[in-house]
Amino acid sequence: MLNSLRPVYILTRREVRDQMRDWRIIAPIIILTLFFPYLMTFTAERAVGFVQDFGADIIGDRLIPFLLMVVGFFPISVSMVIALESFAGEKERGSIEPLLSSPLKDWQLYLGKLIAVMIPPLIASYLGIAVYLFSVYRSVNWVAPTDLLIQILVLTFVQALVMVSGAVIISTQTTSVRAANLLSSFIIIPVALLIQWESLIMFWGRYDALWWVVVAELIIAGLLIRTGVSHFNREELLGRELDVLNFRWMWHVVRDEFVGEATSIWNWYGKSILPSLRRLRLPFALMLASLVGGLLVGASQISAFPLPPELVDPEKLDQGFIATNLESVRIFSGLGILFIFVQNVRAYILAMLAGLFTYGVLGVLILMLPMFIIGYLTATVATAGINPFLFLTAFVVPHGIFEIPAIALAGALILRTGASLAASVRGESVSEGLLRSVTDWAKIFLAVVLPLMFAAAVVEALITPQFGVWLLSR
Repeated sequence: MLNSLRPVYILTRREVRDQMRDWRIIAPIIILTLFFPYLMTFTAERAVGFVQDFGADIIGDRLIPFLLMVVGFFPISVSMVIALESFAGEKERGSIEPLLSSPLKDWQLYLGKLIAVMIPPLIASYLGIAVYLFSVYRSVNWVAPTDLLIQILVLTFVQALVMVSGAVIISTQTTSVRAANLLSSFIIIPVALLIQWESLIMFWGRYDALWWVVVAELIIAGLLIRTGVSHFNREELLGRELDVLNFRWMWHVVRDEFVGEATSIWNWYGKSILPSLRRLRLPFALMLASLVGGLLVGASQISAFPLPPELVDPEKLDQGFIATNLESVRIFSGLGILFIFVQNVRAYILAMLAGLFTYGVLGVLILMLPMFIIGYLTATVATAGINPFLFLTAFVVPHGIFEIPAIALAGALILRTGASLAASVRGESVSEGLLRSVTDWAKIFLAVVLPLMFAAAVVEALITPQFGVWLLSR
């Protein structure tokens, strides 16, 4: 094992040495890394002084750790240009042929490059954090708690790993640094949104939740590295001179995957839909297990977020709170059917888009949200003296017969799409594999999921509320 990692170390040392020789890379990183922490210190000092005048010290206490995280993130985003030009830049300079002709294995070459381009951003980030901690201590006498400092350091490392892993994938799949820089927005924007979510956690003071963020980012980073190694191809990297948007080729790929050899609608279901459904058996089972887990997690939150028992009084279900709210949204009408159907379609499409950027993880979490709510409500009515199985039979089973399989199928498709990114098929590029997976998702969604969703919307709007109120009021 150590012998196989030695070439990785040699390549990493060579790449880092070359980067450190280029003053055009090092000078901006050092200048920005030293300037930005002092800017954040100035911001923290002014903000703390301002909020103290109004007796809102807690805002200043939460702002300083947040700026510490931002200081660690900023050098990574600036230094990501090194990762973006790791392969594409060498190809433009004509220096990649000797590297690719070396006796190194593909994974050794890829990991050596990956580790090398991670070192400068991490050095810059940790240097910026050190400068910020020193300056904020001198300005407002603030010292970071040990556990928070460890969290920020680990979080910075994981964020660097995620961003650099994604940037190296872009560099291997593009033919120029210009194209790689344009595509980098697909990394920076999702990570920036993640930073905003992390900031909410930090302003609430729930620092323990950051460890779950670290675990999630480690999973994403591992999948990104797996994707990069899986799709790394020396011959294609050397042979591809120009990326062309070939609409005719895209149309043929979509048509072959969507229609196949079918000649009629029934033939399409038999020859195209059924084989695709058989391939979904494992992700379908995983999705069902995830839904059950969501149900249990939702039920476990009853102690943290209890509802007043009178809101679910079985003797008042046909009047008062529930009946009034059902009537106010016009649930017993065609408009209610359309509202539920459109909401579900929008949620599933959003889950698919979110899953594309997270290997299916975020998409599955979105689809698990209804099960969280069902589990929470079931535990709530149980505390009010209602049989939880009776509640599920009354308000979930009627439309759940259609909706739960639809959710499980949609989640299975999202998981399969994410898996297709992480594991390549021989002779198939990243774009072709992604195009086939998205087409397969659209095919199953239109042929199976959409009809199930419409049937669930009809039952949920017209039957479930009346049946549930009638059953629980007896």
